[in-house]
Amino acid sequence: MHSPPPSCHTATAESPSHATAAPRPDEPVYMGLPHESFLRPRFRVAVVLTLPVLVLAMWPMISHGLYDYLTMRESAWLQLGLTTPVFFWSGAPFLRRWWKSLRERDPNMFTLTVTGTGAAYFYSAAVVLFWDHVPPHLFSHHGAALYFEGTAFITTVVLLGQIIEQRAHARTDAAIRALMDLAPKIAHRLDADDRESDVPVDAVQPGDRLRVRPGEHLPVDGVLTTGPAEIDESMLTGEPLPVAKQAGEKISAGTLNTTGSFIYRAERVGADTLLAQIVRLVEQAVESEPPIARLADRVSAWFFPVVLAIAATSFVAWTLLAAERGWLYGLINAVSVLIIACPCALGLATPVSLVTGIGRGAQAGVLVKDAGALEALTHANTLLIDKTGTLTAGRPVVVAVRALPGSALTEDELLRLAASAESPSEHPLARAIVAAAQARGLPLAAAEGFAAQAGAGVTARVEGRAVQVGRAATDTVFPEHPTATLAAVTVDGQAAGLIALADPVKPTTPAAIRELQRLGLRVFMVTGDRQASAQAVADQLGLDGFHAEVTPARKQELVREHQARGAKVAFAGDGLNDAPALAAADTGIAMGTGTDVAMHSAGLVLVKGDLQALVRAVHLSRGVFRNIKQNLFWAFFYNGLGLPLAAGALFPVFGWLLNPMFAGVAMSLSSLTVVANALRLRRLRL
Repeated sequence: MHSPPPSCHTATAESPSHATAAPRPDEPVYMGLPHESFLRPRFRVAVVLTLPVLVLAMWPMISHGLYDYLTMRESAWLQLGLTTPVFFWSGAPFLRRWWKSLRERDPNMFTLTVTGTGAAYFYSAAVVLFWDHVPPHLFSHHGAALYFEGTAFITTVVLLGQIIEQRAHARTDAAIRALMDLAPKIAHRLDADDRESDVPVDAVQPGDRLRVRPGEHLPVDGVLTTGPAEIDESMLTGEPLPVAKQAGEKISAGTLNTTGSFIYRAERVGADTLLAQIVRLVEQAVESEPPIARLADRVSAWFFPVVLAIAATSFVAWTLLAAERGWLYGLINAVSVLIIACPCALGLATPVSLVTGIGRGAQAGVLVKDAGALEALTHANTLLIDKTGTLTAGRPVVVAVRALPGSALTEDELLRLAASAESPSEHPLARAIVAAAQARGLPLAAAEGFAAQAGAGVTARVEGRAVQVGRAATDTVFPEHPTATLAAVTVDGQAAGLIALADPVKPTTPAAIRELQRLGLRVFMVTGDRQASAQAVADQLGLDGFHAEVTPARKQELVREHQARGAKVAFAGDGLNDAPALAAADTGIAMGTGTDVAMHSAGLVLVKGDLQALVRAVHLSRGVFRNIKQNLFWAFFYNGLGLPLAAGALFPVFGWLLNPMFAGVAMSLSSLTVVANALRLRRLRL
């Protein structure tokens, strides 16, 4: 459990994954207040007691019939009795926050709210307790000048507002925490003899073999050992269609096996699974504070003394200038100023939008580790992108097969022999050739006498024929695949053909690049590849530029150089060698398919690892901070409009005065407006 926040706008969240003991029911979870389930019974009591207070206070203004059943003094005592539990019991969480703010010299919304309602309550209580000593001119035909209804009503309305805010906060990460419940509590583990037994998920260790049946969720992260499999990953990526997985591919806890039974090897368990990491990333992001939040900090620093000065000025002015009961009107107006000036809406403007936006991003596969990085992305005008694994798939595939003139082999037979010879090899190019043959449904033969030599390729006998596969000696390239790596295939000592392998551009990359450029970002590719290969990819994608033959240290230097020219730089990468650049950029964006070091160095993580997720991240950042600016406007609008009216500045011209009860309504409406506006982010189109 994190310690309660010291000010109105700081949000913290309980972290069940780290908790060592059950929290107390009244322990703060957000805005320094306990969970809404703790506030709810207090709200119910407040409603039940406040309604008769309102009737007792307002009825004499409508009809004098009330005093046919109660005397004025009995009505006053009854209002005191009903309001006291509302103020001291229902409003107890507010009183604790008020005292804490005074003790720590950290004024916030509760400082002003409780000061205002307290002034109204204790003034009215003094009138009741010293009824016989109250000057006659403080009574009217409506009764004594009591403001219990203001105290009770404001406490009740603020309590309602806080319950709504607590629920909004709880809903923000409810979808993410619900993901943890998708992981089953029981795993089907296989022993060395393939005997299956059900064990608690907590007992699963890395390396264990697990069986997953159709319709079951995966208990831990791992690698598929028997395939293929169809996995529904929508809870992670938002993509509605199941994803085909082959043996050797990674699969994640909580995803759903849609068809068939398969076996996979556990790799990450417990707190190391992707689901657990998502929860931690969201918690870190909620706790982080972006630069825009400092605006609310600066405003709050001077807002409280200014409000106190206005309240004091109003009291003094009415006391000195009003002919009759001036001090009373001054007190009432001072109370109204203190109530309506509550800076809660100002303090909520940033954190409520951030927390809601972070939850929306997580649902779309955009994980925010640092809220400051999310804000920086709104100002980014330059995007540096690593090529391998970011623009491209990050693994080689066969893109073309060509039999040489004079060879008796067809392309399929050439590929089948090459794949058969490469089948015992673990080299990435060899696996790509084997995968291409399997994709075409070509039957592979056994490779006899297999031998691999670094730099020379492999040799083997396949169906009695001597097959050699190695790097082509020629620099000739396939015109349609200018960046391809060529493998030469020799059969029985005769050159038989060429196989072109390349790291293909991801299908989603071209459209994502165009959208990023439309959004105003200049896109540069950063790669360690040779100049010609980089040029070909840059031309294919229509990039604004590229940097080729770049070392890891040089990547960080490039970020610094663009920043020195005034650019706001976002860097997207997925590898260990991208970590320095990710840390140096204004916004570091790691692909979720990348290394742990890359993800730790970045402020944002894209679960699916393609540029469409990056487009969603840009839309998210701009939507969130547009929402924050709207909230700041509404906070200033309510306070700016209400303060002169509450102080009585309009009384000489229009005869308008603001009852403390309506001041409380205006204050609460400002908070509810901010919360309602922030909740619109849950439907933000990304």
